[in-house]
Amino acid sequence: MGIAVLPDIARADAGTILVSRWIVGDLARQRAAVDATMAEYAKLGAVPDGLLALSCFVSPDSDSVLNYAQWTSDAVHARFVESDRPRLAKGVDDLVPGIRRPGLVRYRLYREYRPVKARVGTVVMVSVEFDRPGLARGWVDAVLEAIREAAPVPGLISNYFHVSLDDVRVLNYAEWTDDQAHRAAIDSAGGPIGEHGTVGRLFRTMPGVVDIGFDRYQLYRSLSGS
Repeated sequence: MGIAVLPDIARADAGTILVSRWIVGDLARQRAAVDATMAEYAKLGAVPDGLLALSCFVSPDSDSVLNYAQWTSDAVHARFVESDRPRLAKGVDDLVPGIRRPGLVRYRLYREYRPVKARVGTVVMVSVEFDRPGLARGWVDAVLEAIREAAPVPGLISNYFHVSLDDVRVLNYAEWTDDQAHRAAIDSAGGPIGEHGTVGRLFRTMPGVVDIGFDRYQLYRSLSGS
């Protein structure tokens, strides 16, 4: 299968980041869906032009697969959609029927914070939705400042804040040393990212936030292109 490699989130040549969450089922079905995806890409004979990296994450805690794809541009990805993507999706669905796909979101990396260097044990994907455009970047700026002031947060390695192309969503790709460190941080009511902590309150109370949630993921397989 090869070694799965975590993506270089801050790579300068990634013109667009496409994130797709699939509702699949238990961990066995999640892995089967990712295996099917990689098998269909292999049938193409080569990594599509413009696809820099595809990272497929599975979640032992939920029923979802998260696909994080870095492309050189939206236009290059659109050409792939027109030619190869429908056949690839059908191949995956034939092998693992019943996958639900809520939709693909196009993001740009906005800001990052990397307080420590450590081995990444788990990736937490925090999704935030706003009721209108124009609020996402201000939310990120405020939350990032609060995280800096609260540092160090035990177990937190990095935060990569993405803003969607339609400017109504934020994705925080957060690297942690392990699941236990993240659980301890959110379960500590008085800790900075707990319910009553400085960061936790900002997450939930800033104007315009209509939905917020997270899932813990493990990288299962990856694909590297040009």
